[in-house]
Amino acid sequence: MVNAAVRCDDRQGAPSAAAILDALVEAVIVVDRQARIAHANTAAEQFFGLSAAMLLGRSLADFLPADSPLFSLLDQVMKSGAAVSENGVTLSSPRLGNRFVALLMAPLHDGGGGAVAISVLEQSIARKIDNQMLHRGAARSVGAMGSMLAHEVKNPLSGIRGAAQLLEQNVGDAERELTQLICEETDRIVALVDRMEAFADGRPVERAAINIHQVLGHVRKVAEHGFGRGVRFVEVYDPSLPDVWGNRDQLIQVFLNLAKNACEAASGEGAEVILSTAYRQGVRLAVPGTRTRVHLPLVVSVQDNGPGISEELRENLFDAFVTNKVNGTGLGLALVAKIVNDHGGVVEFQSEPRRTVFNVMLPMRPRTADVAARSRSPSS
Repeated sequence: MVNAAVRCDDRQGAPSAAAILDALVEAVIVVDRQARIAHANTAAEQFFGLSAAMLLGRSLADFLPADSPLFSLLDQVMKSGAAVSENGVTLSSPRLGNRFVALLMAPLHDGGGGAVAISVLEQSIARKIDNQMLHRGAARSVGAMGSMLAHEVKNPLSGIRGAAQLLEQNVGDAERELTQLICEETDRIVALVDRMEAFADGRPVERAAINIHQVLGHVRKVAEHGFGRGVRFVEVYDPSLPDVWGNRDQLIQVFLNLAKNACEAASGEGAEVILSTAYRQGVRLAVPGTRTRVHLPLVVSVQDNGPGISEELRENLFDAFVTNKVNGTGLGLALVAKIVNDHGGVVEFQSEPRRTVFNVMLPMRPRTADVAARSRSPSS
């Protein structure tokens, strides 16, 4: 957390106050008595989604509503001259979305003229870890069920379909409709079991350096020629984003599922899906099956302007068979959670009417992969 007053050290080689603040993972801003921003560190730029040049001189009221709990805490600090802290604060606005944070505010007593330093630390890390554990547990449960169904159900279904085909050759037109129905239903069940078998695959993910924008471009092309006809796609990409460390085919599956859900949610006039990428300060989480921990700074978002996710679905949205679609199986998001977790990543969502966003946080290509690639290349 930020100190009440930060002074530069004049000793040769000592870091400046600005350099120290920029090294912090929490967003730190300094505001004057009119709540105008006088300083913002790098994490604050990422939190607000604007550069420091765009933030300086602007009022916090440009980013948060007047009834935000941040303003009541700020008023308390200015009146009392003492530092305050508060955990579990939700900052909500159209620009920021819903952000669950811890706030620390302290007056600057070194000639700041009533200035206050505000530290904002997002508290979603614990939630992300909890979600990752829940998603892994759900994936394991579905995987065991898929493995069992593959052995115990598919063989009898094959026999039922074969018997129906034999009957079809010796019945009239009226009965033939029933035998065709048997074949269609057995095919549907086999397809469902095949999808569930994907959860039983416990092999390590074969990874390589993947340009995520090429993956998203492929997903968009498939969507525009299929389930996304009539939907307006918007791309908001960070062109400097490094490669993702992952499996191309599996990542395509993830974003195809998310894009399909987004297109279905936003169907109708004015339907819009936004695909975006960003580099952010991530969290460190364990990769399943290893002792390593990975940094997750790469964020890929799929946003739609549909009606939002109903409250009764949100708690168990990534569980298998949870769906509100008439003909849905409820396996799409469960598979998304499994694949992302197999990559050591995290998937989460925010939803409100006209704005639902799924964020997938992924690791970037490790330096060890660069070293290995150079060692395999022929010397010049």
